[in-house]
Amino acid sequence: MFPLFYGFDPTFIVLIPAILFTFYAKFKVDSTFNKYLGVEASSRKTGAQVARDLLDQNHLYDVPVELTPGTLSDHYDPRRRVLRLSPEVYHGRSLASLGVAAHETGHAVQHSQAYFPLVLRNTIVPIANIGTNLGWYLFLFGLIFNSNMLMIDLGILLFSFSVLFTLVTLPVEFNASSRAMDMLVASGYVVQGQEESGTKKVLNAAALTYVAAAAMAIFQLLRMLLIRGRRND
Repeated sequence: MFPLFYGFDPTFIVLIPAILFTFYAKFKVDSTFNKYLGVEASSRKTGAQVARDLLDQNHLYDVPVELTPGTLSDHYDPRRRVLRLSPEVYHGRSLASLGVAAHETGHAVQHSQAYFPLVLRNTIVPIANIGTNLGWYLFLFGLIFNSNMLMIDLGILLFSFSVLFTLVTLPVEFNASSRAMDMLVASGYVVQGQEESGTKKVLNAAALTYVAAAAMAIFQLLRMLLIRGRRND
């Protein structure tokens, strides 16, 4: 009666490519980051120093650079306008450290320039969070109570905003990485050639995690639509 709850659900198969890609992305970012964490940049500047200088070059003197605990916990907080770097990046002088520091600086510059994809992403964050947390619950509630197609459709609609968020995130992240490389090379923190190539590999690997998140969200939505279609049969 309920293949979703009693036995194997065949729609789960559609998630397998996204799951495999997620594992690959995780492996790629970890291995690439760790590899270039051991390659010191010739500029011998720390991630914190580079972030501070690049922020100042973009007239963002009021954006502080803070140390935050954790590994790969680096982020720019648009609400408090603070750039936070993990210990490996904050104190590190490696190509990986400089690449990540410049990437987060790129987000700060995007924010200051009202970069449209970032503005759009920040606008849909509240409803995307609701969609991520509530969408599946409403969807499952509708499945449990057979006749409640309204709940199923509402769950799908809310989850769609979560999918939209992951898609809008892609140009935001790609643009931040592009800005990072331009700033690092123009300022002489990364030398053209092997250093530039290594730093790009770090940023490209990190971008895979966002592509994987978008793929997983899309396939999850596809699975929901398939289950809904089976309910109508």
